[in-house]
Amino acid sequence: MLSKIPIELSKVKKEDIDKEILRVGMIAELDAVNLYEQLAAITENKKIKKILVDIAKEEKTHVGEFQALLLQLDKEQVQELEKGKKEVQELTG
Repeated sequence: MLSKIPIELSKVKKEDIDKEILRVGMIAELDAVNLYEQLAAITENKKIKKILVDIAKEEKTHVGEFQALLLQLDKEQVQELEKGKKEVQELTG
């Protein structure tokens, strides 16, 4: 993503805007996690690696914060997450 919002927020219905804002936030944080973990994997500098891994972990916390808010606003999302968990349990035991 790297700073480009993947949807046109101006075209989102007013009643859905907050959910979409949270989803965009989640996308941005996951993008940052991927970036920092990839950079950590290629550096040989232990100090840089340590900082990048720590920052990636913080970004994962931010994902959780956005998701917690999203689940308060979007009950369908809650139901679909539960369905997904059940499917994984059924397929993997």
